[in-house]
Amino acid sequence: MKAVIQRVSRAKVTVDGQISGQIGTGLLVLLGVSKQDQESDALYLLDKIVHLRIFPDADGRMNRSLTDVGGALLVVSQFTLYGDCRKGRRPGFDLAAPAEQARSLYEYFVSAARQRGLSVETGVFQAHMDVELTNDGPVTFLLESPQKS
Repeated sequence: MKAVIQRVSRAKVTVDGQISGQIGTGLLVLLGVSKQDQESDALYLLDKIVHLRIFPDADGRMNRSLTDVGGALLVVSQFTLYGDCRKGRRPGFDLAAPAEQARSLYEYFVSAARQRGLSVETGVFQAHMDVELTNDGPVTFLLESPQKS
């Protein structure tokens, strides 16, 4: 499982002109699921995201986590994170999970975040979405669950 996380002062997702999710201070999470991923991968990434110290403290140093600042998550499914662009000019998506597996793990990730008491908004799975954000910093990280053998 892969995630691109961006520290934001605001972010929103619109589908067909309707807002499906929006947050203020927090993290925009673009979440990709591979064929090999399991619930343990979702929990690993969620734990890493929630506790990653990437928000500024009183001295301006990245020393506070999402929970420390009371921030929210905006989670958007992003199968293109598993696009392989090494050959030719068209990305290949052989590593991306099939839609039902990806939906299940995406929903599991969102549910697990909500069970932790986090404020969580989402995009719409498999929809064409417009994502707007104000990246605070800018601060952007790429995270990946441990590789399986």
